[in-house]
Amino acid sequence: QVQLVESGGGLVQAGGSLRLSCAVSGSIFSMAAMGWYRQAPGNERELVAVITSGGHTNYADSVKGRFTISSDNAENTVYLQMNSLKPEDTAVYYCNADVKKYYGMDYWGKGTLVTVSS
Repeated sequence: QVQLVESGGGLVQAGGSLRLSCAVSGSIFSMAAMGWYRQAPGNERELVAVITSGGHTNYADSVKGRFTISSDNAENTVYLQMNSLKPEDTAVYYCNADVKKYYGMDYWGKGTLVTVSS
């Protein structure tokens, strides 16, 4: 059974940093494109960053230069290092494992709240 568990959210002042972690159980980590999404109140869920199984990364324009996605294959964990945080980064952050090309589906964590105060 596949499970994604996020951690690392919290309250931080503008300009501060946080590191989110997403631990993946199950056998999909090595084949998945792992992504971080976020959803602010009243907004749709949006892609923040993604890392493919080959290590290629992509970022939303709003976080380029501030956020870094990385993965630890030995620990089946993906990270999101968030620096220079802004109040507009406040959202629930979700981890996603995309294995659609293998199994026709993807998996989501339950989310972790990040609140950036001004």
